[in-house]
Amino acid sequence: MHSIKTHRSWRELQTDYIELKKKQAMAKRIRQMRRVLCLGVAAAVLLWFGVNTVSKLSDRPLPEKPDKIVSEPAPPKHLGKSQVKALIQSIDILNSKTDVLFADCPSGAFTIHTQLDTRLQEELISTLNYLKTLDRGKPELIGMVAMDADTGFIKAMAGFDPNDPTVNPCTLADYPAASIFKIVTASAAVEKLNYTATTPLYFTGRKHTLYQQQLANQKGKYTNKVSLETAFAESINPVFGKLGQITLGKEALNDIAQKFGFNQSPDTDFDFPAPHFDTTGSDYHIAELGSGFNRDTLISPVFAAAMVSAAVNNGNILVPRLVDSISISNGDLIYKSTKEIYKTPFSPQTAATMMRLMEKTISSGTARKRFVGYSRDDVLSDLVIGGKTGSLSNKEHTIRYDWFAGFGQHKVTNRTLIVAVVVGHGKYIGTRASIHAKNMLKTYFSAPTQENRDKKQESRG
Repeated sequence: MHSIKTHRSWRELQTDYIELKKKQAMAKRIRQMRRVLCLGVAAAVLLWFGVNTVSKLSDRPLPEKPDKIVSEPAPPKHLGKSQVKALIQSIDILNSKTDVLFADCPSGAFTIHTQLDTRLQEELISTLNYLKTLDRGKPELIGMVAMDADTGFIKAMAGFDPNDPTVNPCTLADYPAASIFKIVTASAAVEKLNYTATTPLYFTGRKHTLYQQQLANQKGKYTNKVSLETAFAESINPVFGKLGQITLGKEALNDIAQKFGFNQSPDTDFDFPAPHFDTTGSDYHIAELGSGFNRDTLISPVFAAAMVSAAVNNGNILVPRLVDSISISNGDLIYKSTKEIYKTPFSPQTAATMMRLMEKTISSGTARKRFVGYSRDDVLSDLVIGGKTGSLSNKEHTIRYDWFAGFGQHKVTNRTLIVAVVVGHGKYIGTRASIHAKNMLKTYFSAPTQENRDKKQESRG
């Protein structure tokens, strides 16, 4: 009988060991696969959750960023004249129906106070509206300016130019001065040569022509003798031609023109183009300049008014001004204008002589027919009135420029208004500049003053 074998061989043990190792390795791989699978599932869950959350968040409106706070510019505490001028240039000041103007700026609204006489403005605007309806006598252009002689404030500014509605004919220095320039030549003769109103002067030929032979400095059988005031009042060209060319000369004529402000612009609060004067040329041209018989000397109505102001202000030309004051929305005053002297072309003694010459123009000179009967007028009879006329055609002879520049001064109060008018007549001559000027004076001085109101109140009491 065989016995049972209990001991295993080395080969069997080796085989069992190898099988055990394989089972252990397989178990390890299974555990690793489970771990990877769990991590993958977890990652998928997290990814799903993340995408879903972002999607939901994207559906929500993002919180709005607060608007950036932009502070409004603070209103200025003070305006200089140059700033006022820039402000006025943005406003149409021609034919204004009110004496208060408004301007909007980033820092707020500005209230601009002027001293325009609304009653006079309304009358001028009414006149313009009538002129526009005319078939015959409708002007090609017209500019009318009134200025307070004591302050320089513009009291009225009205006009139109149908050919260019964008221009202001009251400030445009584009019109031949014509015989208005005789104010300059006459004042130079008085100031530099010590002429008086009665100084005798001589000429030959017609009064309103200017030929070479009329400039001969000699007397003959047909020589006419006149005084300076008569030559001025009647606007005698040969007399002023000889004054400019021979007696005064180029340098003296140019000097007095510069003292009046030609080729310069005053520091005003509104646009004021420079008037033009040039002595370049022949001796005959100097005679043309002295008499105003040329198309080269150019002025504006507002400058013509400034020229007259020298006569009524003892030789001082005031700076014309439109703005009295400017305030902002809270009522604070940020600008207040002041009276300024611009030029002093001559002495008070010369000013007195010039007033006499200008008065002669009204009483017996070139404006006599337009002012006839003024001494019997209820309003005009209270005034001392003086002025200068002028007329000249353009090169094409399509426009006849017609001027009046002068003043009205109340005999009791000395209140003085300066007026300057230019009319560009077309094919037909319409209302003369001197007629418009007379109507301006009558309208202005017919307004009841506080003094007149007080007198009426006293008489009633």
